[in-house]
This record gives sequence, structure tokens and C-alpha cells, in this order.
Amino acid sequence: MSLKSLQLSLENLRPWLTVLAVFWLLASLGLGWLVNSLLIIVGFFMLTPVVAFFGFRWWLQRNLVTDQCPVCNYEFTGLNNSQLQCPNCGEALSVKQGHFQRFTPEGTIDVTAIEIPTKSLEEKS
Repeated sequence: MSLKSLQLSLENLRPWLTVLAVFWLLASLGLGWLVNSLLIIVGFFMLTPVVAFFGFRWWLQRNLVTDQCPVCNYEFTGLNNSQLQCPNCGEALSVKQGHFQRFTPEGTIDVTAIEIPTKSLEEKS
């Protein structure tokens, strides 16, 4: 091993040796509480993304709704208690209690028309 390659390997280890020396110095001075608190903070920052990921998945499972548009029967996904537009027909919809409903302004009466065949009326007469 040459002196040059030894210098290169020590340059890579220098930051880690410095951190180790600082922790050792703090622990020997009776500042172990500082070292422990730093380790707790590092652990907290490593654990937070994992908890956030599973929390977001839980929230998404509770609030994601897959249903059919009441106008064109196109199936798509939306968030519960929100307003959206059908990507197929463009109808304004609101999501309530896990189902899509047509969004109508206050005071509007939504009527569903039913076609009655004329033959059935003539046959009864």
C-alpha cells in the first residue's frame, strides 16, 4: 500500500472520525443527555416519513370513492365530500356518503323522467 492510497482512504474516513470524536468528547464530559437527545431527534426524523406514509394511506382508503356518474354511468374515482366534474360527460357532481350525485344549486328540484310506452295505455283502455 502506498502513502498516497493511505491518504485517500483517510480523507474518506475523516468526517466520520470527527463525528465519533465529538460524541466521545461530549459523553466523557458528562453531556450524555446531549448525545441521547441528538440520537432521539435523528430517530424521530427517520420515523416521521414512515408514520406519515401509513397515515396518508389510511386517510386515502377512508376518503377515496369509486362510483358511476349518475348521468352517463362512467365509472371513475373522487374524494369524499368534494365537488368534481365527470371526465366523460362534463356533468358537475358532488360526492356525498360514498356516492356521486348531480350538483344542483340550492332550491333546484331534480326530476327523473320516465318514459311510458303508448301501447300499454292503449291496451288498458
